[in-house]
Amino acid sequence: MKMDCYAADMAEWHKLPFSSWTESHVSSWLESIGIKEKYILKLKEEEVTGKVLTSLQRDYLSKMIGMKSGQIEHLLKKRDDIMKTELSKTKTKTDTSGKMREAKNFVVSEEHLDKDVQKDSSACNDIKKKSVAFCEYRKFDQRPTNFRYVKHNLLPPETGPENMVVPCHEYKSLETAHKLDSIRLKAKVASEVLRFACACMNMRANGTIHFGIMDNIKSTHRHGEIIGIPVQSQECFVDALDYIEKCFKGSTHQSDARKCIRNPCFIEVIDKENAEKTWVVEYDIVPKASIVKGKLYSVGVPKFSEKDGKVKCEETIPYHRVGANTPRISEDELIPFIQDLIEKDQQREEAESSSSETALEFKEDQKRKLSILLTGGKAHMDNSLFYIVVTNQIQPEYLDSITFLVNMNLFCVFDFDPDSETSGLYGKYKEKKAATPHFLKDYENNKRLDNSDLIGTLKLFDRVSWIYCNGRNNFPGEEVPCDDKTWIKTRKKKMKKAVSLICNEILPRRSFVVLFLLTSDIQQPLVETFHEFYAEMNGHDCLAVIAESKENYKKWSSLAQVSCPISELKEISIVDMPLSHVDATVQSIQLSKNQPERKLPVSNGGLCFLKSVEEAMLDSLEIISVDQCDDTNLEIMSDDEIKETELYFYRGGKINWINFWLADKNKCGVIIERDAYKEASTILDNVVHRHRAARPIESVNIYHHPGSGGSTVARQILWSRRTQVRCAVVKQLKEAKEVPTVCEHAVKLREHNENDKNNCLPVLLLLEDKNQDDIDDLRRHLGNVIATKKISPSVLCFILLICNRSNDPERKCRASPSQTVAVTHKLSDQEKPMFQKKVDQLKLKLKDDFKFILTFVLMSKEFQPSYIEDFVKNLLYKIDHTSLITRLIRFVALLNCYIKDSYLSVSHCEAYLGIAPHVVGTRCHAFVDHLSDEAKLIFIHHIDGSTHIPVISIIHPLVAREILSQLSVNLPQSSIAMELINDDVLINHRFDRDQFLKVLRDLFIRRNKKSRGDPKDTTFSPLIEKVSTERGGAQKAVDLMKAAFIALGKDAYVAQQLARLLYTNERFEEALQWAEEANSLSPHDTFILDTLGQVYKWWFYHLYDSLEEKEPSPERGVEIISIALKGISAFRASEKTPKKETAIFNNSYYGEVDVGCRLLDFLSKVDVFSKTTGRSELMNYLLTDYIPEEVRIPWQRFHQQLKGLEKSLTQALECISEDLSYFQTDISEEDEELDARDPEQIYSPRKWLRRKSAVYAGFFCSIQEKNNKAADAQNPGNRLSPFQRQMRTYKLGGGNVTSILSLLYDNDRKSAGKKLEDIMDMYPENLTWKSLDETELTNFIFCQIALNYIVPGSSKLLSLKQLQDLSKGFKTKGKYMSSASALFLLSLLFWPDNSEEASSADVEILLLAIDALQRLCEQKLQHLSQRKSRIVTHFFLAKARGLNKILHRSAIEKQIKGTLSEKRLKWLGGEVWKTKEVVQQLKRIEGWTENENLYVRCGQKDRVRVFPRYSGSMPHGNEKVTFYLGFSFDGVVAFDIQVMK
Repeated sequence: MKMDCYAADMAEWHKLPFSSWTESHVSSWLESIGIKEKYILKLKEEEVTGKVLTSLQRDYLSKMIGMKSGQIEHLLKKRDDIMKTELSKTKTKTDTSGKMREAKNFVVSEEHLDKDVQKDSSACNDIKKKSVAFCEYRKFDQRPTNFRYVKHNLLPPETGPENMVVPCHEYKSLETAHKLDSIRLKAKVASEVLRFACACMNMRANGTIHFGIMDNIKSTHRHGEIIGIPVQSQECFVDALDYIEKCFKGSTHQSDARKCIRNPCFIEVIDKENAEKTWVVEYDIVPKASIVKGKLYSVGVPKFSEKDGKVKCEETIPYHRVGANTPRISEDELIPFIQDLIEKDQQREEAESSSSETALEFKEDQKRKLSILLTGGKAHMDNSLFYIVVTNQIQPEYLDSITFLVNMNLFCVFDFDPDSETSGLYGKYKEKKAATPHFLKDYENNKRLDNSDLIGTLKLFDRVSWIYCNGRNNFPGEEVPCDDKTWIKTRKKKMKKAVSLICNEILPRRSFVVLFLLTSDIQQPLVETFHEFYAEMNGHDCLAVIAESKENYKKWSSLAQVSCPISELKEISIVDMPLSHVDATVQSIQLSKNQPERKLPVSNGGLCFLKSVEEAMLDSLEIISVDQCDDTNLEIMSDDEIKETELYFYRGGKINWINFWLADKNKCGVIIERDAYKEASTILDNVVHRHRAARPIESVNIYHHPGSGGSTVARQILWSRRTQVRCAVVKQLKEAKEVPTVCEHAVKLREHNENDKNNCLPVLLLLEDKNQDDIDDLRRHLGNVIATKKISPSVLCFILLICNRSNDPERKCRASPSQTVAVTHKLSDQEKPMFQKKVDQLKLKLKDDFKFILTFVLMSKEFQPSYIEDFVKNLLYKIDHTSLITRLIRFVALLNCYIKDSYLSVSHCEAYLGIAPHVVGTRCHAFVDHLSDEAKLIFIHHIDGSTHIPVISIIHPLVAREILSQLSVNLPQSSIAMELINDDVLINHRFDRDQFLKVLRDLFIRRNKKSRGDPKDTTFSPLIEKVSTERGGAQKAVDLMKAAFIALGKDAYVAQQLARLLYTNERFEEALQWAEEANSLSPHDTFILDTLGQVYKWWFYHLYDSLEEKEPSPERGVEIISIALKGISAFRASEKTPKKETAIFNNSYYGEVDVGCRLLDFLSKVDVFSKTTGRSELMNYLLTDYIPEEVRIPWQRFHQQLKGLEKSLTQALECISEDLSYFQTDISEEDEELDARDPEQIYSPRKWLRRKSAVYAGFFCSIQEKNNKAADAQNPGNRLSPFQRQMRTYKLGGGNVTSILSLLYDNDRKSAGKKLEDIMDMYPENLTWKSLDETELTNFIFCQIALNYIVPGSSKLLSLKQLQDLSKGFKTKGKYMSSASALFLLSLLFWPDNSEEASSADVEILLLAIDALQRLCEQKLQHLSQRKSRIVTHFFLAKARGLNKILHRSAIEKQIKGTLSEKRLKWLGGEVWKTKEVVQQLKRIEGWTENENLYVRCGQKDRVRVFPRYSGSMPHGNEKVTFYLGFSFDGVVAFDIQVMK
């Protein structure tokens, strides 16, 4: 029965008006909004009905009911929301009861407004559209200097006398009357004032009559609405009181009226939409008992007679107040009224007496209020919220009271003090903490950077952004201070942009508090900033105001009320509290205090201090100090918070330094030390304690399964070593430009407070999930610095602790066992009991919360698939598959399964679920409250490291994979992905949109690569490959990609990948459409143009492979040839396009060679050319003007292109060779996603080039070989034509520089030597430079150099002098300058054995060649980033003479021992140059540095500039140096530069 009643109440409160709720209705409503049961019962006992609920205050709920602040805030917010809903319902109600209304116990609500007389329905409808904002009266009988009204705000309804002292109010709009001339206006005003004054004096009641306030409903205005009137002359309103003497009878009454009626008060009306000033004019009536006692007043109000053109006074009549009206006292009422005057006089005297007594002013609990405003109701202030401070000039005496600001987690400061650095807050703040000064224009983002790039550029989150809002004095820039009007014209828009950017795109809603610190006179720009924040934050939540001066606050509130009502301002303001008290109060609730300096270990075993300002300048590193976390105030950290911190880690959250600190303090359990930790510690001990370091930069690798605790192991190592070495985590290393910064900061950290640079403690740097290229770059930069500073190579300077995820960490460990440890899901026999013991301890400690540490439990079970499967099955058993929460689980699981480190922002989740938190500081809790039990178990909340926003993900990747697998049974992954990509709420949600769309883009584009630690290489994104395996998967994959294309704003690269998907599925017409669509969106992108060629290539291959005839007719080949030639044309278009900055090689040359070679093969199969004499016929067709009759008509469109095929293929092969001669074959991760080439072309391009060159040449060689075999054997060099020789050398591997040099790496040296000697036989005897064209001559000389290296005593070799003579035909300048390969040969051949013996002619050739090489290289590098332009050094200068002085790189590589990764380290660390065999072979040459350039003497007078391969190895100043010389396509380069002793 009780349950039935409860159910009835539940149903009823939805239907009933708020004011009609009983205690039961209130209880039902409280339960529905999530208020705890114990509070609901107490409120029911206190008989809280709907009406009572409207007036509940925080103090009552806290003290009487005992509610906590979070519940209070939630209840009051929900109460206000439902009241607003009620108001909107009552707007349709009207009441024509006139102006009589009860003023007693006035409560601001819409109902009071709707009782006004409705004069016409259209006006009423207009009124309903306007929003309502209420305001307060000016204090009675006072003239405040900083009081203003806001246009269109509402004053309470007019009232009658209440208790004599509380004033009654009357409104007059003067909407039309203010336009009257001064005589008529005075009469009108005097008439209203004197009538009202007479009534108040007779009623013995205080009163105010207001002009400029609507007194009835007219047009679009409401009753009581502030409209204001223009006041041309204030004298008119003052002089209106001169009618007192004319209208009151008798000098006594006239004198009394003068004493009771105050002079008018002119209140400014603020109107944001109109610059014209308007006013409300108010007259106060104060009928003191001593003046009016025993008297009845009558007045004859003045009236302008239009007939006579002058003012006349009407008959004197007594008036009184009846409610809100001022009628005359009728004759029937007069005697009783006079009799009542005695009682009224007595009441007036009593009222005056009681009001004159000193009132006990209510003292607000300022400390509690301040705490709630700044923490959102939490017990103390921590780093869960950011703070934005807005302030003007702070007086010098207050600057010692800003410690609370230094301790705050400040995001930025909007500072309106131009002298803030020299005498204000900025100067004081930066003494204790670093900040980056900015101007408002810095936040305009005119370069349209992504949020992450903008954050990086402005150093947001790393340092406080100090924004000078009104110029900066003592600064050379153009930002100078200006007055208020100029600021509004020139800087207000910039302020609006900055506030909008921060509130909507950088910081999540309710993750920050904006604090207005008012210590000086208030200026309009400061108020405008408040308006902007109030608008962007949708109200006053998360705003706080601290004003030390009451006067400042009054001025502030009068201006700020334009956007925020005075009543709301009071709620968020701390007024008249000295800044020193604020400082002490806030410090008492701050969990951690700013340490002005932290401790670091030093080499002598002691400690030194690192100031926080100095530390902030090293912001690319997170430095772990000896006293890390000692600034935490354990006294105010509750047991629940400690428990929550521990619980978060065991749930799967990333470990924090506070976890280790609390464990050391025995405040939480000990963190398990896995075997990998002990192994890594042993490796580190061996490295650190070695007497002489093997190398100055060591590395220790930790490879770990995702979610296996590798990151914890790495941080454990740093924590345990922080007292022995200097430890830091590298924050970001995503771009090449960040590497030098990290290097600089690491060096400064090493040398801080150390005297001897050769005797510093090493720096242990943690690099987590960083790209190998970036790590190599960092190692190079650090090595350069060590060399430049002349630090001994036997001193250990840096240890790189590299922690990366891998799907096969044990394989990585085997590749380099001496410096690598593996962390896997598998537990050792020693680890298993430790984990089980920890599980048992946590079960006892956490009790009901134990279920939330699933990740740790899974780890203790070694992530057994059956355990995970059973857990997920039980979890999803009763789940509602139609609910939004379940859809959210599906989306997050999909993202986590396919994209590493993916997440969904809490802001996106709230938008998707249609919820919004109401209380500052409980953001996650508000979101969590809406989650199902299943979601609470599997979602983990964390702060993203790069964007600093709250996000959610599944607790573990394996759990995400299993959830997706089981949910896919009911709903295929293609459907889940389609739901996600078509969800407009998620796609269009503004906050963190760029990052969300980037993750979605990766979902559809990013391929798996083993090189990045993925389990296998994939052709498309893993999602697309998975969807393709579903039933009808190919079409589903295509549909998904089409939806992604639209959702991602017609992304050109999605269109490109869709084209790839379609041509892979042999849907070539559609593929062509999408490739052309991608091209139209990004017309100059080499990858997209290359994809257009790939469509034709695969189409051509398909047509050729599916051809049934072995010898097709010319007519049958028309379509096939057409498609192939279109492909070649598309590839050529791509080749001519300027390269992307990330691209080194133009991939399209590869496509052109592929199609061209296959097309040649097809042509040889056409029946006309497939016969015995057909090959000769085909050669004539391709290489001469001859056209066989059989193909003349069918192929008439193709003749020109087919005849140019041989030359274009030669050119394409040469271009590929040139690129490979210049650069290392690195490819960026971004390019990997877009590259449509075959794997061999990407990862083994030199091998591919040799193979394709042989295929291409073999086609043209096969024809002559039969006819010329016997003759060739006798003397091939003299009988072969240049073309035949070119093709045969191509076939043998001598057709281009790259193929020739790759022979030097051939393991079968005998075979490589035989090929080179055969190539030599192709050339005629007694060769001169005129005998061959430049390309052939270049290849011939390269073959000679290669042959000398492989078969040193070969009879086919020429001398160095002969080769020099041959090469003199190369041109080093002018229009027809030789190729880079030819110039490179000149630098090799003419480098002198002894610089002093070199002839001037040879030196000139050498200098011109090197100069030309450098200029050509500069042109090639101008569009490339530094990292992508790593140039290969092919040869080194050896000690031998003649041709033997040219030593190929492979000779050095053979001398380096160890695994592949160890060899790589020796190159990077410079150990190669210390290897005994290398030192014996290479020649050190002498040079000097001058003006930061490196030179070597060549000949008697000339000098050659040599470029150091690593610029950091150059010594400072002018020094004599020695170095090893290398030869590359950018000139001559120096390695291992050493200052001569």
